[in-house]
Amino acid sequence: MRETKRIGLLDEIRGFAIICMVVYHFMFSLNNFYNVDVPIFFEDWFGVIRNIFAGAFIFISGCVCRFSRNNLKRGVQCFFLGMLITFVVAFAQPDFPIYFGVLHLLGISMIIFALSEPFFDFVPPLAGIIIFGFLFFFLFNVPHITYADRMVQNYGYIGFKGFFEVYLPDTLYKTAVLFPLGFPKAWSNFSDYFPLIPWFFLFGAGSFFGVYVRENALPRWFYKTRVGFLAATGRHTIWIYLLHQPIIIAILNFVFKD
Repeated sequence: MRETKRIGLLDEIRGFAIICMVVYHFMFSLNNFYNVDVPIFFEDWFGVIRNIFAGAFIFISGCVCRFSRNNLKRGVQCFFLGMLITFVVAFAQPDFPIYFGVLHLLGISMIIFALSEPFFDFVPPLAGIIIFGFLFFFLFNVPHITYADRMVQNYGYIGFKGFFEVYLPDTLYKTAVLFPLGFPKAWSNFSDYFPLIPWFFLFGAGSFFGVYVRENALPRWFYKTRVGFLAATGRHTIWIYLLHQPIIIAILNFVFKD
C-alpha cells in the first residue's frame, strides 16, 4: 500500500492528522469506557475540529491515489483491514461498533476511483475540485440525525444550514443496508462512522488536487519535508491506525485496574 513518491507536506499533514485521531480516540475511550468526564468532547467546536483532521486525512488519501500503481489492490487491502477492525471491535467493545469507519471508506473510495479512473482523468482537475468540493459541503448533513426529548427531531438534509435545507425522507434511514451510503438508522451508536456521502466527494476532490501534486505544479516548499517526526508518522498511518486503539485500551486498563 505504498505510493511511488513521497511529498513532504502531505506526509506531515497526514502525520499530524493521525496524531489528532489518536488523541480523539483516547478521549473517547476515557469518556465511554472509564467514565472519565472529558467536557470538551461534547462541545460542538470539538466535533468541527474532529472533522477537519479526519477530512485532511481523507483528502490526502485521494491525492496519493494519483501516485499508486494499483488503486484497486490498495482499496481491497484497505477495506479488508477495515473489516478486520469491525470484527475485533465487535468483541472488544460491542456497545460502540465500527461498521463503516475511515478504512472502509478509504477502501471503497479507492476501488471506485480505480474502476472509474477514465472519468477522473477526463474531468479537468480544477473543475473536479470545484464540483466535488461543492458536493461534499452540499451533502455534508445527509448522515446527521438530530434528536429532541429522545425522539428524532430531523433526519439528514441536503443544502446549507440556515440558507437552503431540504430534509430527506425517513424511509432512507430505516433501510439498514443504506448505512454505508450515509443513511444511519436512528440511535445508531457508531464509534467511527465515515459514510460515502459526503466523504467520498472529499476523497474525489483530493484525487483531482493530486493531479497538480503529481505534475509538480505546486510551489517547491510543498514538496519538501520540514518536520521529520510528522513526516515519518505520516508514512506509517495505516499501522498507527490499526494498533493505536488496542494500545490505548491496554494502557487505560493498566491505569484504571482495580
